[in-house]
Amino acid sequence: MSEDRTLGLTLGGGGAFGAAHVGVLQVLAERGIRPGIATGTSSGALVAAGIEPAGIERAALEFHWRAIARFSAAPRWGLLDSAALAEGVRRVLGADPLIEQLPRRFAAVATDLRTRRTVTIDEGPLSVALRSTIAVPGLLPPVRRGGALLADGGMLDNVPVDAARALGGACVIVVRLHAKWENVRMMRTLGLTAELRRDPSVVLIEPEMEGMAQWAMSDVPRLIAEGRRAATVALDAAARRNSGAGATPLETSVSSGRKQPGQRSA
Repeated sequence: MSEDRTLGLTLGGGGAFGAAHVGVLQVLAERGIRPGIATGTSSGALVAAGIEPAGIERAALEFHWRAIARFSAAPRWGLLDSAALAEGVRRVLGADPLIEQLPRRFAAVATDLRTRRTVTIDEGPLSVALRSTIAVPGLLPPVRRGGALLADGGMLDNVPVDAARALGGACVIVVRLHAKWENVRMMRTLGLTAELRRDPSVVLIEPEMEGMAQWAMSDVPRLIAEGRRAATVALDAAARRNSGAGATPLETSVSSGRKQPGQRSA
């Protein structure tokens, strides 16, 4: 089954919470829903770049932070060095591919520390894009790209749905890693979330992270299960809206891809 080149998938950042994206991808695959566009910030970009669901659960369960970072010998910009991520990309994919060579359109979103604006990275080496979007200031060093100094995209845009639109996404499935304890610093994301809920071209999936660890991997099985639960709830709601009059193209797509329990996609 081929990808829908007008359907986008946006995965938000959130450290270990990103394991919930794995559960979402599993449910999409089971229902035959295959976005042709994937964008992400931070851990969301790591998952979006390797979106194939086969084996992704095992990868999440076996993940260790040392796979993307190790202590820096010269910690001027950050305590850790993200060069390990580039090595990991080569180990898994056999090379460091150009984003343009990936099987679907992909972009990672980072923050330019010099201009304090978001930068959408949709071309060039994959490892550069991933190292840029995960570069938490003080922890991981920023990445120089052209004239920009790039760091964690979540500082300005933790749910990069506009990037998916820019790549051609007429409709977008958005996964926001939700936590009830979000503080005032996250008001920008909360405002965006309200807009997304009103947008008929968006299916918003919000796994609930309360009581789970954001920076330890101990809750990965629970996070994957929560991603599956949240995706099922949101997609079923979209399918029910399609049963009424005036269904949107996205709701029609989600409904047509819906599988019966136990049915597997081709």
